[in-house]
Amino acid sequence: MPPEAIGEALVTQEDLQRRVRELGEEISRDYDGRDLFLVGVLKGAVFFLSDLMRHIAVPCEVDFMAVASYGSSTDSSGVVRILKDLDATIEGKDVLIVEDIIDSGLTLSYLLRTLKAREPKTLEVCSLLTKPERREVDLPIRYTGFEIPNKFVIGYGLDYAERYRNLPYVAVLQEP
Repeated sequence: MPPEAIGEALVTQEDLQRRVRELGEEISRDYDGRDLFLVGVLKGAVFFLSDLMRHIAVPCEVDFMAVASYGSSTDSSGVVRILKDLDATIEGKDVLIVEDIIDSGLTLSYLLRTLKAREPKTLEVCSLLTKPERREVDLPIRYTGFEIPNKFVIGYGLDYAERYRNLPYVAVLQEP
């Protein structure tokens, strides 16, 4: 898709930087005196997780999971597959799932069930973006960056068919 595919900016680069710093400070306060295990959900959360970690003052480990639920479509398939699992065990640890976006909630619901079964001490969620009007399942989201309208977005790690992740802001995808 050409650059015309990049629509209006929903979250500016400056707003992203400010909010990620605030989330890091809040997480640091909440986990003070504890070690934190961050689970980044590939590929979209990489940008957010990298920036967020720089603002977390407590000791933390990081690991990644890759799940598939979209392909190149703009709608979730509703079917979730683990493509890459964690390398480390999370049993007895304070775990924070770091997501780029929560849309229907089906992927995150699956991840929460899967990780809860591994008996972490605590299990919480931090998502950069959330679309409340698209939610199909009720989810415990502890930390949220921004609530956005029901539009397909790109940038800051979010993609359309693996493109546009490198935009330094979040924009609406203008479909042809």
